Amino acid sequence: MQQSSANWVDLRRDAVSGIEALRAHFTGHAYDPHWHDSYLIGVTEQGVQQFHSRRKQHQSRPGTVFMLEPEELHDGDAINDSGFTYRMLYLSPQQIARHLAPEQADAPSPRELRFAATLRDDRPLAYAVWHAFDALWHNHPAIIKEAAMDRLFGQLTPHQQWSLPAQSIDRDARLALQARDWLIAHHADNPGLAQMAQHLQTDRFRLSRLFQTHWGLPPHAWLVQWRLSQARRQLAQGQPVADVAAALGFADQSHLGRWFKRACQLSPARYQHACTNLPDLG
Repeated sequence: MQQSSANWVDLRRDAVSGIEALRAHFTGHAYDPHWHDSYLIGVTEQGVQQFHSRRKQHQSRPGTVFMLEPEELHDGDAINDSGFTYRMLYLSPQQIARHLAPEQADAPSPRELRFAATLRDDRPLAYAVWHAFDALWHNHPAIIKEAAMDRLFGQLTPHQQWSLPAQSIDRDARLALQARDWLIAHHADNPGLAQMAQHLQTDRFRLSRLFQTHWGLPPHAWLVQWRLSQARRQLAQGQPVADVAAALGFADQSHLGRWFKRACQLSPARYQHACTNLPDLG
């Protein structure tokens, strides 16, 4: 699925584990600010990969491992005309917990994994990411893929920080959580900010500022990212693109396609084909 232009994205999804492996090359601007509902662990192969996350600018160079958490806002750019190439794995929170802290799976107050740093110049970890990627990419026998993933999780152990969810939150944080939950509950209705503010009994300008401070994006932009994360899941399951667009509140299939390609650099149909081997209609 590699593209012939200067920028290209190639993606494959492991049929057993559901882990997505992505390899891509970009010159110039790569991604607008966005987030995923997976843990992202990758290695820069060539060039300098520049991005913002955790309110900082980062530059990942060849051999550097980069790690992002679910809903961690980030973007992407090349710093010169030679661009950058990287390989990356998408791991679900359930996979991370099952391998790094199995005792947390059924805990009454499960801890949340935080990476200690966004970038790591750690050669054993970089090799582990590289080999896990290769095992999944080339669909090696199950025993090889399992060994490669075990090696990766073993190398990740020193870089993890488990934390309990906040037991008490202030009024503003509670309102931001309520606003997020309300957006999700009404995602198919194309809710307006005034409607949400009225429901939460607050001023819409205050609500908008508070939401962006807490979640990093204005409410409408955050909702688009949530819809796109749900679209990835549903497309990977083989659901028709038009049905996914309608269920998630996009105006039509083309509307979903424009946003999806902007965020993923792939059309929904091509993404689905990479994940399911269904006929590529887009």
